[in-house]
Amino acid sequence: MSTLVLAFISSLVTNLFIVQSKKLHLAFTADSDLSGVQKFHAVPVPRVGGIAIFFGSLVALFARYFENAEVGLFGLLLVMCSLPAFLSGLTEDLTKKVGVKVRLLATMVSAGLAGYFLNAWLGSVQILGIDNLMMAYPFVAIAITCFAVGGVANAFNIIDGYNGLSSMVAVIILSGITYVAFQVNDYPIMIAALAMIGALLGFLVFNYPRGAIFLGDGGAYFVGFWIAELSVLLTARHPEVSKWFPLLLCLYPIFETVFTIYRRVLLQKAHPGMPDALHLHQLIYMRIVRPSVGGHSDAAKAQCNALTSPYLWILTALAVIPAILFWQYHLVLKGFAVLFAVTYVWLYWAIVRFKSPRWMHLKSI
Repeated sequence: MSTLVLAFISSLVTNLFIVQSKKLHLAFTADSDLSGVQKFHAVPVPRVGGIAIFFGSLVALFARYFENAEVGLFGLLLVMCSLPAFLSGLTEDLTKKVGVKVRLLATMVSAGLAGYFLNAWLGSVQILGIDNLMMAYPFVAIAITCFAVGGVANAFNIIDGYNGLSSMVAVIILSGITYVAFQVNDYPIMIAALAMIGALLGFLVFNYPRGAIFLGDGGAYFVGFWIAELSVLLTARHPEVSKWFPLLLCLYPIFETVFTIYRRVLLQKAHPGMPDALHLHQLIYMRIVRPSVGGHSDAAKAQCNALTSPYLWILTALAVIPAILFWQYHLVLKGFAVLFAVTYVWLYWAIVRFKSPRWMHLKSI
């Protein structure tokens, strides 16, 4: 618990400093594009919250090193491995010149470093045929691991669209990792997860609901990498943990990414990286929340922003709860993964066709 508290305080103070000093650095750190299709804030806001999350995690794990060298060293090595992912995203936040392919490649490099220093490699994915390839050809296992980690990190960047969305989704998922790590007595993974939870909560104080600071690409890639690596390590170090446990845990951001690629490439005949305003969270904002709140003022826009994220927190919990309950049983987890996918697609198309369930609509505010 001391790790979580220290990470929270360190992140909180760093976020406070960034917010209070924004006049000095806003020209470099602000998200000033207020007209983009994925922009829903009214004034320029610092998008370097990832710095505070990184610093909060680092401080907490460094302090843990003096209490338990093994646990602390594990966390510090993970921080070191995360640097390519974090720095590539932070550079994009500051320069707006680092493309998604470069950030994805950098995150895969981070995955390779974690594989080398922490032996974080997927040995199987519990899918017939693919497991045989991974066992016969180690380079296949390495490639799948790096691709999976990069994909999860990018998925967290994709869902980072509203105040508290990506960061609270991460807290919910990390809580599941913490629980299972405790069940299998893996305290290094548990402490690393708690450190990230604390850092994220310190960030959320300023990010939700008023959006005084944003996660940014640096924060999104760092958090996504952290979750992906803890997931890989948990299944690699404990065969009793199903490989489908972390997949179901992270299924909301993962499926959002897969569905987005399907929608853009097959339905719209567009480039998969072309931004649009058709993500599930954006549809909930435009067709469910905004009509209930009404108005076009900055205050109304901010209120709609804050009211959108809880819908996706609940959706995330629908995957995380069965993952926690059945973390050892891959067939059950596969069934819930299919159920989640069906639910997501049904919900998406219901909103698109203006047939969303009545319980989703807020009473007029």
